Amino acid sequence: MAEGQISENIEEYLEVLYRNGSNGEQVSTTQLSKDLGIAPGSVTQMLKKLENLGYINYVPYKGAVLTEEGMKIAQKITRKHRILEIFLKEVLMINEENIHDQACEMEHALSDEAERALCNMLKNPDVCPDNNVVPACNFDFDSCQQCYSQKNFDQIVNREFNLLSISELNSDVESTVSFIRGDDELLDDIADLNIKIGSDFKYEFNENRMGNYYLVTIDGAELNIPIEMANNIFIRV
Repeated sequence: MAEGQISENIEEYLEVLYRNGSNGEQVSTTQLSKDLGIAPGSVTQMLKKLENLGYINYVPYKGAVLTEEGMKIAQKITRKHRILEIFLKEVLMINEENIHDQACEMEHALSDEAERALCNMLKNPDVCPDNNVVPACNFDFDSCQQCYSQKNFDQIVNREFNLLSISELNSDVESTVSFIRGDDELLDDIADLNIKIGSDFKYEFNENRMGNYYLVTIDGAELNIPIEMANNIFIRV
């Protein structure tokens, strides 16, 4: 393994932690053991290692929470996995029962440049075949249109903070809108609601939310955001 490269095993752990606790929720050792198919004792040893690396905060007998650095890595590998699932299903038309396992094998080898090219080819998808949100890229753009206009990958820099879409939020949040994904039509629909990069954002989590809408406050105005839009408006976390 090259210097600075993260092992596939670590990426798998961080990916499962993200899937179960993307919004800062504590994920139990039992849940990790079940999802990874690994004995609880082995999971505990790895969690201690991940904490020493600075990727998680771990409390024995309770569970683990991703740190900011752990979240960054977990989002990147999760994004690659879900984009690959879309590619395998919609372009290569692989049998659905094989898609997840093949994406797992491919995600670790997919370069950031190839990930970006796939995203552009698939027209910046927002959900994978299982209807899970595709995380935002970690490139320092405000929108997909900015990404399209930058032809030289070597000139792209990474964003210095993490993002979550509105539809991924599972707790109260006060922050700012920092990335909006989608084509011109979706961007126009979002702009019509006066939502823009830098808008003040407030969300009060409601476990009993009804329907496919999120009640949020943006620049002081209460808005019901449909889920298709919420999947593509990203908040700084």
